[in-house]
Amino acid sequence: MRLGLTTFLAATGLMASSLGALAAEPSYQGQFVQGGIVFGQADAGASILLDGKAIDIINPDGAFILGFPRDYEGPAKLTLRNPDGSAEEYAYDIGDREFDIQRIDGLPPKMVTPDPEVMARIKDDSRQAREARVERFTQKFYDHGFIWPALGRISGVYGSQRILNGQPRSPHWGVDIAVPTGTPVVAPADGIVTLAHPDMYFSGATLFIDHGLGMVSAFLHLSEIDVKVGDVVHQGDVIAKVGASGRATGPHLDWRINVGDARVDAALLVPPMEDAEKAASVIKANN
Repeated sequence: MRLGLTTFLAATGLMASSLGALAAEPSYQGQFVQGGIVFGQADAGASILLDGKAIDIINPDGAFILGFPRDYEGPAKLTLRNPDGSAEEYAYDIGDREFDIQRIDGLPPKMVTPDPEVMARIKDDSRQAREARVERFTQKFYDHGFIWPALGRISGVYGSQRILNGQPRSPHWGVDIAVPTGTPVVAPADGIVTLAHPDMYFSGATLFIDHGLGMVSAFLHLSEIDVKVGDVVHQGDVIAKVGASGRATGPHLDWRINVGDARVDAALLVPPMEDAEKAASVIKANN
């Protein structure tokens, strides 16, 4: 089943003001909110800056993606430079969100505050993750939209502040789906595998899929990885199995999305879990 992207725009409080000609304003799909993902379409050949920084991955047809981090306040200032040298500027309000606080106790102390001897391993894990995001694809692999990579109970949400064994930590960047070990994980959209690591210190068996234009899915705490770097995957393909590797208190899938350096909310790309589960039940009953 392929699901298209949800259009919010004015219904979610999007407001734009043009400081130049409105005729060339890009069109958008997505949410201009904290943690939001916006798919833009400008004229072919245009160059685009967000808050003065160039967006360096644009499809030849003018498609681009914007990602707004958890604490982004806005307004988002977008500059559109046309091939003829003219430029327009636009400002977009960014909706505020409230984020949950989660307390997780009972973790082994070394997983909350790693021993000095494991810090080299953690730094090397981070290096490999950064390098996996270096290669840029201008293809729109995501063009068919997104589906949930697994169906089940949501046990953790994007942006929540985690307090581990009483110690505040950085916000959680993924959506957690609590399902049994061995549950298949499917590709939420087409893409290319850029990382398949069997055992990172915090995230365990970790898989990255690049969906194009700087958008990358990460799948953490896996028990098995069924693809390798360089593989082309399609929406719905089985790519891995759920596990509890790395820093995890039980089996679940942690699905994350980056747009460039921005950590954004993967749950905004898919329908509510209950709707997806109902749709899957109907399909199963009819087969």
